[in-house]
Amino acid sequence: MILSISNSRKGNFSKLTASAYREVFEEYYDAIRNFLYFKVYDEGVAEDIAQDTFVKLWENRAKIDQATIKSYLYTIANNLAINRLKRQQLRYKFENSSARRVENQTPEFLAEMKEYEEQVNKVISEMTEGSREVFLMNRIEGLKYREIAERLGISVKAVEKQMSKALQVVRDRLGINI
Repeated sequence: MILSISNSRKGNFSKLTASAYREVFEEYYDAIRNFLYFKVYDEGVAEDIAQDTFVKLWENRAKIDQATIKSYLYTIANNLAINRLKRQQLRYKFENSSARRVENQTPEFLAEMKEYEEQVNKVISEMTEGSREVFLMNRIEGLKYREIAERLGISVKAVEKQMSKALQVVRDRLGINI
């Protein structure tokens, strides 16, 4: 392995230096990108997620046990790919359900719907990641708070708090109560 790691310690949590980061990047980037390609079947998306993986590595460089850096990279890449696929699935469900509702509407109505959907998407994108994830799982997938808590590995109270934050954003930005 590139990094010198002392076997006498349980883990090496010293901050990853820029040069060590560069070495890790050069050693694992292609493998991570290929791993992601086989998950998402899209070269551009695989490239984006691979880059996001290494951004997360850099952001968390002080908290990473350098002895497990390879498994950390694959875990982060896998989680990012799963999150991306879930968002695509939710977007697909939303687009299909809204398309069926407006098939026989006037052009004015369709224009208003498109504008409203853009506003809703903007509001959802302004939510924190946790709130957005909980909101979409509840409102789009129809999951109960207990099911969301199990999927995310958090408490039901945490789900309730994130949902409350999400609904507050919707009320503040769109002026509607849902």
